[in-house]
Amino acid sequence: MLNYLWACMIMVGIVYAAFTGRMPEITNAALDSSKEAITLCITMMGVMSFWVGFMEIATKAGIVEGASRRIRPVIRFLFPDLPKGHPAEGPITTNIIANVLGLGWAATPAGLKAMEELAKLEAERGNPEYSSEGGSTKGRKASNEMCTFLIINISSLQLIPVNVIAYRSQYGSVNPAAIVGPGIAATAVSTAVAVVYCKVKDRKRKI
Repeated sequence: MLNYLWACMIMVGIVYAAFTGRMPEITNAALDSSKEAITLCITMMGVMSFWVGFMEIATKAGIVEGASRRIRPVIRFLFPDLPKGHPAEGPITTNIIANVLGLGWAATPAGLKAMEELAKLEAERGNPEYSSEGGSTKGRKASNEMCTFLIINISSLQLIPVNVIAYRSQYGSVNPAAIVGPGIAATAVSTAVAVVYCKVKDRKRKI
């Protein structure tokens, strides 16, 4: 859908420029944007390499494992029906920690692994849609844990919005890190709303 939307916007812009005699501006904008895109990619590669490397060091040093133990009560609160010690706990906590640090890209592999483990849990519960004979994944209904994890992942409390800081730095912000305070406030509110929503829906489901 987004592909069609962007294609339509581009075509409308080109047609409008052709009728108003602004095609040279379109050409210049395309060239300048291409240059900025490459520069931004290089900047983001440096920033993300630093933070992903930091995350790897923290993992091997046992920092992530220690943090995982500390937030385990939070995991139990968010996922009360998740069996204690289930393999999904590890990737869920890693995903949450990475998101809190603003490492959205680093959080993705852990998120995919968490979903894979939650799907196995549904198969263990006897859900025929997730059995090995279930065939295509099309039409499967996400479990309560899957929905909760997805919503928490999207709301994503962030202490260090790395991506936004990098964007602001790239485009000449005087104080790129000034977004940290507002970012924490905004993501704290979004996460709180997400948790309340999940708990309300979970309670209605059990009634």
